[in-house]
Amino acid sequence: MQIIAGTYRGRKIKTTPIRDVRPCSSRVKKSIFDTLHARMDFEGIDVLDLFAGFGSLGFEALSRGARSVTFVDRLRDSVRSLESTARQLGVADAARIVCEEVPAFIGRGSGPYDLVFCDPPYAWPDYGPLILGVMEGGLLEEDGWLLIEHDAHHDFSDRPFYSFHRDYGMTRITFFQHRPSRP
Repeated sequence: MQIIAGTYRGRKIKTTPIRDVRPCSSRVKKSIFDTLHARMDFEGIDVLDLFAGFGSLGFEALSRGARSVTFVDRLRDSVRSLESTARQLGVADAARIVCEEVPAFIGRGSGPYDLVFCDPPYAWPDYGPLILGVMEGGLLEEDGWLLIEHDAHHDFSDRPFYSFHRDYGMTRITFFQHRPSRP
């Protein structure tokens, strides 16, 4: 796994063989950032990467100009990989790494962030509270974006804050915003 654009383009992201981590594919990651690039400037933004895994999305955001990324994951192996990648890239000062369950982190309401990536396990049972916790819990700037990667069978188009979604085979990325915009 590597960073696909920006300052750290081509640099490797540290991974370990953890069965519980499903990294975002390069194709999906490229599409996510192309879609976001048309809607926002990454320069100087603050990013939250929930269920961060190895941090592919958060490190990509740093490479493209984000000021900071807060990575949240409950797995110690993921946290060690995140710390290692942050050191290797020389971005340890811009990367806050939190080893904690995501619902507990959301409940504390730190923020706000300009962009929130959320990549829970596909079998995650609590999407509703997750979405509302981010959107109503002070975690997202008024003009910020929440992106959730999930199984394409889930449809959130009837949820508050839904803006649009993109499908990539069995993967769907749903975009949420306080003031939903057109795709």
